[in-house]
Amino acid sequence: MKRILLLVLVIAVGISLNISACAQTKAKTKPANKYASIIIDGDTLEILHARNIDGLRYPASLTKMMTLYLTFDALERGELGLDEPIPISARAARTPPVRLGLRAGRTITTHQAIQALAVHSANDVAVALAERLGGSEKEFAALMTQKAKALGMQRTVFRNANGLPDEGQFTTARDMGKLAEALLRTHRKYYPYFNQKTFSYQGRIYTNHNTLLGDVDGVDGFKTGFTNASGYNLIISAQRSGRRLIAVVLGGASGRSRDTHMTDLIERGFNVQMQMDKNRSTQKQIEQFALNADENKLVRVNKPIPKTNTVHAYTLRAAHDTTGTVRVVQGANGMRVPGRAANQGWAVQIGAYSTAAAAKQATLLVKADARLELLSAEETVIPVKRSAGFIYRARLGQLNHAHATNVCKALAQQGRACLVVAPT
Repeated sequence: MKRILLLVLVIAVGISLNISACAQTKAKTKPANKYASIIIDGDTLEILHARNIDGLRYPASLTKMMTLYLTFDALERGELGLDEPIPISARAARTPPVRLGLRAGRTITTHQAIQALAVHSANDVAVALAERLGGSEKEFAALMTQKAKALGMQRTVFRNANGLPDEGQFTTARDMGKLAEALLRTHRKYYPYFNQKTFSYQGRIYTNHNTLLGDVDGVDGFKTGFTNASGYNLIISAQRSGRRLIAVVLGGASGRSRDTHMTDLIERGFNVQMQMDKNRSTQKQIEQFALNADENKLVRVNKPIPKTNTVHAYTLRAAHDTTGTVRVVQGANGMRVPGRAANQGWAVQIGAYSTAAAAKQATLLVKADARLELLSAEETVIPVKRSAGFIYRARLGQLNHAHATNVCKALAQQGRACLVVAPT
């Protein structure tokens, strides 16, 4: 009898130790804490503020931004219609709140489904869309992760379409900023869905969870999210005087404190953006602004302009705490552009910008469009002196005439400027 009791005790202790070891292993893979934030210049993609931006966090309902991204992709490819009825499966109908309470066997149109996600953050509708587009939510989540990687969201993994708790589903503040920027850039015509304050369905009116819409000057879209594990999340896009910011706050302690903090970041972000634009236009000095979440004022460090043709910019696509290099070719007004033989190809000019960094970023964004087949194109930024300073022409070169012409035609169809430039 004693031997049996001893054996039972040994087994119990072994099981307990195993459970403890497993718990410790899981703890190492979980996000260590909740808070993170980032502010991004929506035009140049410079990071104006960064706090824990590469730390793993749970996205919660911010996940639905990727669900909507793939929905917009399907609409643009003609694989889905806005009036198409989306069937509701038994699995979708069983999805926990927040939801519309859809019944299995019923349908909801794509247009209604998009509103339900953007305004009400309906979990059951997210599953229905996932099943329609991916065959199953699991397969759709794999597509979401694949798209994330294609957008440069290297630390993001999706396991479901709605953001309900899953320890294997995580992201970062930087990655969510990239997703917001990609939605604005690629699917701008669908962006008004994120600005919709109410949504009416079957006689009931749902109010947008994003209470900053219409309350904070310039705020015109994006999404909230919450689970116990994630804390209170929020992504905001705002525009003032033609300049746009994207801001991300993850892991707020409450909805109210998160919104207050986000409002403060937006105000300070626009202030930093304005000062940076002013400094670039005068070109008398380079000013680095440190915008820290715990500071009540900006910290300014003045430096003389370096005597170099290389401009450094800390952009959304750069590594954390490093700078991305922008190569500027000496150009007009007394400066000579290196000659290029005719057989070296044509170029396309995609715009003129107030800073070299913005011009460089424009070339990267156009080059990233796989449909234009510009991966091997040469990126060039050419400064042109004006009475008030410089403008910077953004070009992609080493193309043949037909390719350059087709690129400009494609960009024109997107409503973007483009000029074919002959070899010099």
